[in-house]
Amino acid sequence: MALDPQELRSLLEFLSGSDIQELKLEVDDFRLEVRRNLPPVVSLPAVLPPTVAAMPSLAAPADVPAAPAAPPPAAAASRSDLLEIRAPMVGTFYRAPAPGDPPFVEIGSRITPGQPICILEAMKLMNELEAELGGEVVEILVENGTPVEYDQVLMRLRPV
Repeated sequence: MALDPQELRSLLEFLSGSDIQELKLEVDDFRLEVRRNLPPVVSLPAVLPPTVAAMPSLAAPADVPAAPAAPPPAAAASRSDLLEIRAPMVGTFYRAPAPGDPPFVEIGSRITPGQPICILEAMKLMNELEAELGGEVVEILVENGTPVEYDQVLMRLRPV
């Protein structure tokens, strides 16, 4: 058994969005171990942007070459008066719960913590992203149906 770089990347993306702390997989001459040590959860004031746990570390087998890391997307100019909502995982961004449905939020919408704001599809799983911050949506930086990278800015809010 061997994983190609895309399968390995997909597995790591799935694990980064789960509560799994350690995974060991051994088949014949193939061995894969993934471990991550997440820091303790710290309560932050609501005015700070959300944070996401670090990606897991990987001990790759010697016969599978490691895939080169993709460069992070170009950072858009940040405005210090706005709060940013960032992608907690790699996936495909959807503004509405289903095709033809109205979007979760529009520019000018006021959102509250816990309110659904978009869907990120990763490995055929639809992950509804809830706001961790409240405010008025002033920018939506991602087009519907486009891929997003981990920690990419999705939206900007004006605190209310």
